[in-house]
Amino acid sequence: MNDDPHDLGLAHDLDTLMRRSAERRRLLTWLAAGSAAPLGLLACGGGGEAGAATSGSASSGGGSSSASCAVIPEETAGPYPADGSNSNASGVVNVLGLSGIVRSDIRTSVAGASGTAAGVPLTVRLQLVDTSASCADLAGYAIYLWHCTQGGAYSLYSAGFTGENYLRGVQATDADGLASFTTIFPGCYAGRMPHIHFEVYRSLATATASTSKLRTSQLALPVAACQQVYATSGYGQSAANLAQISFATDNVFSDGTGLQLATLSGDVASGYIATLQVGIAA
Repeated sequence: MNDDPHDLGLAHDLDTLMRRSAERRRLLTWLAAGSAAPLGLLACGGGGEAGAATSGSASSGGGSSSASCAVIPEETAGPYPADGSNSNASGVVNVLGLSGIVRSDIRTSVAGASGTAAGVPLTVRLQLVDTSASCADLAGYAIYLWHCTQGGAYSLYSAGFTGENYLRGVQATDADGLASFTTIFPGCYAGRMPHIHFEVYRSLATATASTSKLRTSQLALPVAACQQVYATSGYGQSAANLAQISFATDNVFSDGTGLQLATLSGDVASGYIATLQVGIAA
């Protein structure tokens, strides 16, 4: 008889050794995968839909790399989508059927309207990926994007802007799942953090009304860049509005911006580029 209370026998010791060896192997595998992931992709983690995250290999710019992605949160289209789902004073509004609405530069109006939106230049680059297929790029889809002016007004809806349809446009995703829009940095109106709306469609052919959309969400912009832009001419009221709101008190972003906060580069003089990965379960 063994009186040592810690000695449970050879069978127990072997079982414990095997379990610890397996745990070490799992830990080493996890560490190796983590060290291979690009820093930019790791920074894209955060809030979103539970159970929506996947990892695998995704191509970008013709190459392939380790990637992780998650379904972007569904958000309200707000009161000014102009996608056939609501009306203005003249009736139902749907820019998706307008001639010229499929374009990359959305700073000017189309279909007989001729206004041009003023503001600091901004390029918005959205990369659409499939969260159900190892973050594969989704080519041939369509993204409808819209946002407010530098003063916080929306074309087609706001007083003085109902005759314009600028800052709205549709683009198809290319072979790398990328859709790019040339626009202006949006303003900040009372009660909301600066943001950009977008809807995802299966193709340009189906991007004709909101009834065919696959996903609706919003892109958030870093506060520091907003402050820099709002210190320039034309954004004065936006600066005052931004000072009274935060992501924590915003009615859309208060639950987190991990999957919606764009990565920004550039400056006021040369313009900015906002990049965001948009995951959907295709």
